[in-house]
Amino acid sequence: MNALTEHDLSGALAAQPAYARLFSPGKLTVGLILPLETHPHRPAPMMRDHVAMAQKADELGFAALWMRDVPFYDPQYGDVAQIFDPIPYMAYLAAFTRRIALGTAGIVLPMREPMILAKQVASIDQLSGGRVVIGLSSGDRPAEYPLFGIDFDTRGERFRDAFEVFKTVIEKDFPRFSSARFGSSSGTHELIPKPAFGALPTIAVGRAQQSLAYIAEHMDGFIGSSPVPQQLPAFAKQWRDQVSESCGEERFKPLGIGGFLDLVEDRDEPLIRTRGGFRAGSRSLAYFLRDAQAAGVNHIALNPKVSRRPYAELMDELASEVLPHFPSH
Repeated sequence: MNALTEHDLSGALAAQPAYARLFSPGKLTVGLILPLETHPHRPAPMMRDHVAMAQKADELGFAALWMRDVPFYDPQYGDVAQIFDPIPYMAYLAAFTRRIALGTAGIVLPMREPMILAKQVASIDQLSGGRVVIGLSSGDRPAEYPLFGIDFDTRGERFRDAFEVFKTVIEKDFPRFSSARFGSSSGTHELIPKPAFGALPTIAVGRAQQSLAYIAEHMDGFIGSSPVPQQLPAFAKQWRDQVSESCGEERFKPLGIGGFLDLVEDRDEPLIRTRGGFRAGSRSLAYFLRDAQAAGVNHIALNPKVSRRPYAELMDELASEVLPHFPSH
């Protein structure tokens, strides 16, 4: 069996259920960043009823559940995401959900062994029926890198090195590669399993110390921090122009934004930009997302952990006021 061509990979990607659920030209979908719990004044969530909450998100029609990669608690940052490592947690939630995409936002790739990571995520993709989207980042916490014996300043080139190995072994049959950091193969070994539909979406979460040109050429999409609403059209145009330049005018590669959401009780309270996200009423959020969709944004990943209301109530309100305008595909 030969390695998939670029055309074959593009077709396989479009057929993969997670990618198809999340991304379509001219349309925007809504996902949730875990944990599915509000805890504005505590570093760690309680993780009570976390499976039932994931099932609720699935049933309400959210597009994706995004899991962050925070290996250690650092009091300086005061945040441990969803506590559980995203790789086994994706597999666990896959067993309890049916349609919702399962993503990482994002795996700190310079601190991961790329061949083992490829084996793990391809296995989960097979077991979940193609519901995995792998978001990748370089990490932004300098204190973590010495724990792994890695120089923080090399994370950009380590990311490129690891990503090339990851993509090679997950997409090519009996691949040949040579890496200064992550081993080599003369084509005598095959990674098993491969992704369920022949391709696995790789999304840059943040710039990962890379140029936008690198991301557009080598990765399948980009999720960045949202600029202020007035700058969204320019933000989206910059991405579209770069994809056209790197991959051709007809090539679609999705653009996403992400951030915290403080969803207030007054559904008409105007949206304002806050540190790392937004504060808004649900109707005002929907107006903002209409503008984001018109600008060319294809997905938003929201983290309501900073809200002060019960999370189940927030999900119900988003499902009634926001999701009807931005349904999952």
